Order: sequence, then C-alpha cells, then structure tokens
Amino acid sequence: MNFPPESELEITPAEVAAILAAGTPFRLIDCREADEWQVCHLDGAELAPLSSFAETAAARFTDPAQAIVIHCHHGMRSARATAWLRSRGFPRTWSMAGGIDLWSETIDPAIPRY
Repeated sequence: MNFPPESELEITPAEVAAILAAGTPFRLIDCREADEWQVCHLDGAELAPLSSFAETAAARFTDPAQAIVIHCHHGMRSARATAWLRSRGFPRTWSMAGGIDLWSETIDPAIPRY
C-alpha cells in the first residue's frame, strides 16, 4: 500500500491500516490533548497536542522527506496540523479522515469511542 499523492491532504483509516499492515515506515502523530489520549490511542502513535504543536514542532519534525500521518478525534485538528506542517516544507504529511472515531468504527472496534 502506498501513501496518497502529495496533492491530497487526507488519507483514510483503511489506507493507514493497510500501510501499517505492510510495515511501511511512517510517523503516526496524535494531535489530540493528553486527556483524550488517556481515553484511547492507537499503538505506535506519538502524542503531539495541537495546543502546543507550533511550539514543539521544530524539535519533533526534522526530516521533510519522512511520511507523517496525523490524526485527532474527528479530523478537524489533524487537518490544521497537516496544513501547518505542509506550509513549513513537509509535503509528505496527511490528515487521517474521520480521526480515531472513524478508526474505531471501521478498523478496530476495541478502540473506545467517546
């Protein structure tokens, strides 16, 4: 499974699941807040809350060639974080459409919905 073209801003949970299953390396970033992370999170994800994203991004994101998938609860915050990173030279960044909620609904029902 390949990532969507760089011209696309979103990736579906099914595409992310296929990329994970294929073992393709990428960074999975959760831009929800710490209290939401405590409710549920995806294995292998890194927490980078949107509320402090701009302040921590320079230290966290250093390789513009690396593939990055960002998710949140429903996809709005991750879309903002994706646009922010892309505007700073990270073209291989996508927002997971529907967020962790759609992931729970379509990929892994063991992930609690809230």
